[in-house]
Formats: sequence, structure tokens, C-alpha cells
Amino acid sequence: MTAPPAANAPLPVYEAYAIRYASVTRRAADNFLSRADVHDGPMPMDFYCWLLRGPAGNVLVDTGFSACSARARDRAFTLHPETALARLGLAPGDIDHLVLTHLHYDHAGNVEAYPGAQVHLQDDEMRYATGRYMCFASMRHFFSVDDVQAVVRQVYAGRVRFHDGDAVLAPGLELYRVGGHTQGLQVVRAHTARGWIVLASDALHYTRNFTDNNPFPAIFHLGEMLDGYTRIRTLADSDAHIVPGHDPAVARQYPLADGEAGIYRLDMPPL
Repeated sequence: MTAPPAANAPLPVYEAYAIRYASVTRRAADNFLSRADVHDGPMPMDFYCWLLRGPAGNVLVDTGFSACSARARDRAFTLHPETALARLGLAPGDIDHLVLTHLHYDHAGNVEAYPGAQVHLQDDEMRYATGRYMCFASMRHFFSVDDVQAVVRQVYAGRVRFHDGDAVLAPGLELYRVGGHTQGLQVVRAHTARGWIVLASDALHYTRNFTDNNPFPAIFHLGEMLDGYTRIRTLADSDAHIVPGHDPAVARQYPLADGEAGIYRLDMPPL
């Protein structure tokens, strides 16, 4: 994407935003694999995508669910990702890179809406979403076949860059395959004004999944998910630099971006 910095040069700094585009109410017990120490009260789930702005351009991490998936799964947008981008001064055509952490319906809808973006995806994730495991209803439940087909079309259009494990996209911007939740789940590490942050996506839905070593129960490989917790901790400057994928605490802990409801600055210290 860009040339590496000269030796001893400071790392580039990225702005980082969380866009909360939907929210649903769930039972707390449904958010943990082990329910032994979980009180069975309400525990909301927020839905996010993320924007990074810096020397590599405008990088959108995940795209949210599509309008079709929203109708099929009784979901509603509280802030459409494209509306959030517009509030940040961007149109869909301004997105240079689109990182898909995985291909579940709530992370990979609307890929075709970003015509100028190069799509970044793990080999293992495409193999998973189009292979033998989709013969099982319990596995394919979390995918939209329309979304997967849309990504395949981007492959044939020459817009997808596949990664086989970890990758440096540009100085200060890195991908790491952790698996666990899906076969090819990847997380994003970005260098910001407050240090290295990790956009963990569904490697950990809630911070408590991480701190309690008690994963969210939608799992492809439990061992990889637990190993992923350890790895993520080594990638971030501290636990406070780890951004979970669905935790409403993100909206409480981070400052609003210029007062824009539903858009939060992750490159600034938590409140």
C-alpha cells in the first residue's frame, strides 16, 4: 500500500472510529459459553463497523449487515454505515481499503457499495464460507449467501487481496489471523495517537468474554478462540487498547466524534 518508513522513523498515526449501526437486547446467559457464573438478566449487543484514516487512505473495517439481512433477522439500523461516513466527510467511493474480519452477515453486507476499495480477506475465511462446513445449518446460520456471493463477485472483478495469516498492509496497519469464532477470522492492529489498538471484532464480542476466558458461544474452534485472547493481549499496548466487537461499553467509554451520535473516537483515551 505504501513504502515502509525509513529506519528509526516514527510510525504513522491513524485516526480510528467505531460506528455503532444497530443494537439488540439479549439475555446475558446467551453471550457466554459457560453460564455457571452469569446472571440471567438483559445484556444488550451493539453492532459496529470501524474506520481508520491515515497514510494508507480510508480503511473501512467491516461493512455491517445489508437491508435484506436486517429484514430477514428482524434487525434495524440506528445509524447506517454510509450515513456515518457522510458525517465524517466521506462517500462510499472514498474508501480505499475494505478489511473484512470475517464473512458473517453482520460484518460483510453491502461490500459492493464501495466500488473503489480493495477488499482484504483471509484465505481460510473464504474456504470456510464456501466449503463443506456450510452443509451444516448451525454453521451457515450466521452467513448470508447473498453476501458471500457478492464477495465472490469481487474476487472475479479483481478487487480481493487474500491473506494467508498475518500481514502488514502499511506501516502502522496490520492484520492478524486468530480464527476461533470463524475459521479465518482476522483482527486489525492500528497505530494511533494513543498507541497500538486492536480492533478485535468477533474475536471477543464483549470485554468480559476476554477477561473471564468465557467465549461467546458461536465458535468454530474453541482452542483457537482462547489462544486468540492471549495473542490479542500481546498486540495491544494494554487491555484498554483492545476494542471488542459488540460491547455497548465502547459507546460509553469513548468520546463522540465531533458530537456525532453513534460515532466514537478510538484513537483518544477512554473517558
